Amino acid sequence: MMTRLLCVAVMALLFSCKENEQKSESVEKPNILFVLSDDHTSQAWGIYGGILKDYVKQDNLKRLANEGVVLNNAFCTNSICSPSRASILTGQYSHLNQVYTLSEPLPQGHPNIAKTLQDHGYQTALIGKWHLVKQPEGFAYFNVLPGQGRYWDPIFKSKDQWKDGSDGSSGTVYKGFSTDIIADLTIEHLKQRDTTKPFFMMCNFKATHEPFEYPDRHKNLYRDIDIPEPESLLDFGFGNGGRTFLGQKLENLEARWQEAYLHPDTFWTGYPGLPFEREGLDSTALRKKIYQKFVKDFMRCGAAIDDNIGKLLDYLQTAGIADNTIVIYTADQGYFLGEHGFFDKRLIYEESLRMPFVIRYPKELKGGKRIDDIILNIDFAALLADYAGIEKPEYIQGESFRDNLMGQTPDHWRQSMYYQYWLHHPDRPAHYGIRNHRYKLAYFYGKGLHKHGASNEDTPPTWEFYDLEKDPKELHNAVNDTVYSTIIHHMKAELRTLQQQYQVPHIE
Repeated sequence: MMTRLLCVAVMALLFSCKENEQKSESVEKPNILFVLSDDHTSQAWGIYGGILKDYVKQDNLKRLANEGVVLNNAFCTNSICSPSRASILTGQYSHLNQVYTLSEPLPQGHPNIAKTLQDHGYQTALIGKWHLVKQPEGFAYFNVLPGQGRYWDPIFKSKDQWKDGSDGSSGTVYKGFSTDIIADLTIEHLKQRDTTKPFFMMCNFKATHEPFEYPDRHKNLYRDIDIPEPESLLDFGFGNGGRTFLGQKLENLEARWQEAYLHPDTFWTGYPGLPFEREGLDSTALRKKIYQKFVKDFMRCGAAIDDNIGKLLDYLQTAGIADNTIVIYTADQGYFLGEHGFFDKRLIYEESLRMPFVIRYPKELKGGKRIDDIILNIDFAALLADYAGIEKPEYIQGESFRDNLMGQTPDHWRQSMYYQYWLHHPDRPAHYGIRNHRYKLAYFYGKGLHKHGASNEDTPPTWEFYDLEKDPKELHNAVNDTVYSTIIHHMKAELRTLQQQYQVPHIE
C-alpha cells in the first residue's frame, strides 16, 4: 500500500514539475511586436543622417533607436509592397513564395513564420495593411485594410467579413486617421490577449504610402520653411551619369495631382493640399516646387507614425511587458524622395533598396548600437524563429542574425546580397543584381515574363555598375570603366553563384 502511495506521489510531483516547466517556458518566450510601415524610407527616419535629419519628426524613432539596435545595411530583395511583405513572412525570395508583383497571393497552405510561431504556442494577430489578396493564414486574429486601404475613415475586414482582394464591402468603417486607428486597435487587442501565452503581433501601417495624407495635427509642419534638396534633384531624362533607363520622375506625381483635382470622382485617389499651381514655372522651378510639396507631405505622414510608435512603446511599459517584448520597426522597402528626380521605389538603387530597421529587446540587446552587416528581409523570419526557441524551419532561405545583433557576427556571414525586381516597365525595367559592401552590379534584362501587371514591351538589356565608396549617390555608371573590369568579372561570377544558391529560374 505504501509503495503504491509513494508511486502516486512521485507521479504527481513529476506532473507538477512538468506543468511548471511548461509554464516557465511559456513565460520565458519573448513577446514579439512587429511594426511594419509602407515606404517609410530611411532618408525620412532622421536616425540615418541625410539632408532631412534635422527636419523629420523623430522623437519616438530616436527613443527606439537609443534603446535598441539599428541595422545600417538592411535590404529588401524585391522593392515593392506585396513581394517584400511576402518575403518577410516566408523568409523566401519572390520566385519561391510566388509573390512577384502586386497581384499575387501567397499560395494557399504556403508556410510562413506566423504559422510556425502559432504551432509553437504563440498567439498570432495582424492589424492594418495586408495587401496579399487572399485571406491571411497563420493569424488567429486579423483585422486588415482591403487592398491598399484609405487614410481617412478606413474600412477593416476580419475573418467573418472576408472577401478577397480590395473588396471591403462587408467590412467595418472606423472613423479617424488610419495610422492612429491601427495603433489603437493593436493596443486594444493586446489588452484582451491571453497573458499566459507569448504573442506575435503585427501592426502594419498604411503610411507612408502615396497619397501621403496626414492628420490635421501635422498640417502646419514645415509650412514656412524650404526643405533642403537632394544633390540629383535636377537630374532630368536619363541624367548625365550613364543611367540606362528613365525612371519614375517627379513630374509624373504632379500629373496625378492634376488628375485628382480635375477628376476627383474618377481618379483612384485624392491628395492633400490641392490644387497645385504650376502656371508660369519653367522645368527647373516646377521640379523644385513639386519636391517641396511632396517631401513635406511625406514627412507629415511619417510624423503620425512617430506619434504612434510612442503610443505603442508607452503601452508596453504601462502593461509591464516591455522587458520581455521584442519590438521591431521597419518599412517594407525604401523610397526615392527626389533623388535622381525620382519618386517611388522598385529599383536596386540605394534609396529604394534599403530597409530601415530597428529592434529593441531589453533582456538581450544593449541599446544604442548599430550593425553594418548585410541583412535581408528573408532573414527576418529566421530571427523570429530563433528568438522563439524554434530551430530554423526548412522553408526559410534566410538566416537568423541574432548573434550579429549582439556584436558576434558569424564568420560565414554573407558579404554580398542578391536582388531581383520583376514588375517590368520600359521606364523601370525588370532587373537583377548583386551588392556587396562597396560595389553594386545590376543587369536590366527588361522583360515582363508574363508576370501580373508587367509590360510586354521588352527593353534592350543593359548593365550598370557603381562604386559606392567613391560614388555613394550612384551618379556615375562605371560599367565601362576599365579600372573596374576585373571586379565586374568576379561580381558576374558571384551573381551566378547566388542565383544557383537561391534557386533563381534562368532568364534568357
